[in-house]
Amino acid sequence: MLKEYFKLDQLGTDVRTEVLAGFTTFLTMSYIIFVNPLFLSFFGDPALKAKALPFSASLTATCLSTAIMCIIMGLWTNYPFALAPGMGLNAIVSYQMVLGLGLSWPSAMGVIVLEGIIITILVITGFREAVMNSIPLSLKRSISVGIGLFIAFIGLVQAGFVQKSETTLVTLGRFDNLPVVVAIFGLILTAILIKIKVKGALLIGILGSTGLAIVINYASDLTVFADPNIAKLPQTFLSMPDFSTIGRFDFQAISKLGVVTATVLVFSVMLSDFFDTLGTVIGLGSEAKFLDQRGGLPRINRVLLVDSLAAVAGGASSASSVTTYIESAAGISAGGRSGLTTVVVGILFLLAIFLSPIAGVVPKEATAPALIIVGFLMLSIVKELPFEKFDEAFPAFLIMIVMPLTYSISNGIGFGFITFTLIKLLSGKGREVHWLMYLVSFAFAVDFAIPALKSLFGF
Repeated sequence: MLKEYFKLDQLGTDVRTEVLAGFTTFLTMSYIIFVNPLFLSFFGDPALKAKALPFSASLTATCLSTAIMCIIMGLWTNYPFALAPGMGLNAIVSYQMVLGLGLSWPSAMGVIVLEGIIITILVITGFREAVMNSIPLSLKRSISVGIGLFIAFIGLVQAGFVQKSETTLVTLGRFDNLPVVVAIFGLILTAILIKIKVKGALLIGILGSTGLAIVINYASDLTVFADPNIAKLPQTFLSMPDFSTIGRFDFQAISKLGVVTATVLVFSVMLSDFFDTLGTVIGLGSEAKFLDQRGGLPRINRVLLVDSLAAVAGGASSASSVTTYIESAAGISAGGRSGLTTVVVGILFLLAIFLSPIAGVVPKEATAPALIIVGFLMLSIVKELPFEKFDEAFPAFLIMIVMPLTYSISNGIGFGFITFTLIKLLSGKGREVHWLMYLVSFAFAVDFAIPALKSLFGF
């Protein structure tokens, strides 16, 4: 039944591979189970406790919204694209909306619901798909490469190989601590397994690294990791869910902030969510070889509709905006080719509501090698970029480099689109640019200019 529903034979896969891929994706993105609640609870800052969402309720909302939308994505689109609350978007909700603008949590989540509804309307009207179809093939390919670099950079930071520096912005990490040893072991193990073509290499690498982390942690009297739950066998394997924040949202942001400020806020969140998803879908589709000759993804409207509804669901559950996750590339690299992979991810997140102590055992250093290797695998398409054409190659370069350096998919896309449009227009080739590219580039230019406009006009 599974083989028939998910068309596994046509996709050249099987149930075992899909399940392994689902576990790989889940373990790679399982950090969100704890990181998202940490953002929404202001990392336990005692001074902000009165304004924070309860950690347990945020964890339940994170797992529940992720599980439901992953299962819907898998069943309806038959793509291995998992979803979860977006990193960056949760920071906007916590630190910009609640702390910066003084919105209540229900009002902040109402902004997310509103932008999700607007994006849903854009999908239903065909606008979102039309935007994707208007993007030149060279830029689509560069988006995939940029996401690969972004994923690899995330992995390097999580592994401890790269760290912040006051003088050089980033620098080489310290190799005199045991968590880095776990990451090094995982990277070597996973690379060897991939070289000898072992199925489930990424998953085996994550599990093997986690096992080593647990051994090291106990051998060091549980002092290796800052989080007391990481790399430690849990005292209890079950936890009761807290549904207290589910459905708590309102639309009072407009009355509190005023029409102009509220509109700018919704526009900024919507633009980030809109193009993060487009970039992620293009990158994942390229990695899985789903894209057609024009760089289009079959059934993309279904993917975009589920993603837009996920934003609504994330806001309605007080989990922040739920969006398609670039970490899905780990499962794709492990052989996942159908929606069964995503359904497995959803089921695991559903179980994580009750089994969160177990999910919390895996350290970020154990999943980091998978991200680094997946990032490398996504770079292969760079050879297909037309470097001999400056007007296409330079905007593509900006997309690839700005994504990891600004820690934002949408920023990279915005820089590339604006540059591509201006070069074409000012070199007398403006007619080669689709009118939607002009519209999107203008929207990005306005978004980048918003801080200056706020300062100039005082709104």
